[in-house]
Amino acid sequence: MKVLLIGASGIIGKGVDAELSARHDIIRASRNSGDVTVDLKDTASIRAMFEKVGAVDAVVSTTGKVHFGDLADMDEEKYRIGIDDKLFGQVNLVLIGRDYVADNASFTLTTGILSRDPIRYGSSASMVNGAIESFVKAAAIEMKPGQRINAVSPGVILEAMEGYAPYFRGHDPVPAARAALGYAKSVEGLQTGQVFEIF
Repeated sequence: MKVLLIGASGIIGKGVDAELSARHDIIRASRNSGDVTVDLKDTASIRAMFEKVGAVDAVVSTTGKVHFGDLADMDEEKYRIGIDDKLFGQVNLVLIGRDYVADNASFTLTTGILSRDPIRYGSSASMVNGAIESFVKAAAIEMKPGQRINAVSPGVILEAMEGYAPYFRGHDPVPAARAALGYAKSVEGLQTGQVFEIF
């Protein structure tokens, strides 16, 4: 399979790359490096990426920024970071990509544990993750015949705990290699409209 991996240079992306590259042809994309570069906040950039890589059998997104902050200090601008990047960035991958991918292609998006297990300072992440999961479930019933869409919702990633530990006290971190299994399940399986929780 020809797999377009967006966010390939990140922690989860590297885990997914290691899991899938032994069996598939991986095209690596990220904002500043890889086989192709893409800015998910820019629809023209997303379209240019798909035009460059041609038809792929799977699109995997392991990227997306959100702002962590005290609710008392949150405003529209801070919420917009997650909405424009992680939410609409991934939604636009599907809306644009569906016209470029191969028949029977799949899309796999990334959410996270905060959609169901909120933490202090994480209201934006919870909101965005929940929206992506709802989009995946609803979009699955209207995708083009043969196309599939799922999301992977991992717990906090072990390799990222140096930066995130203060936010995730009491959480059992998930190694990136284990999180990558959810993406393999989505890409190589037949299910659609699912949120694969990895914790």
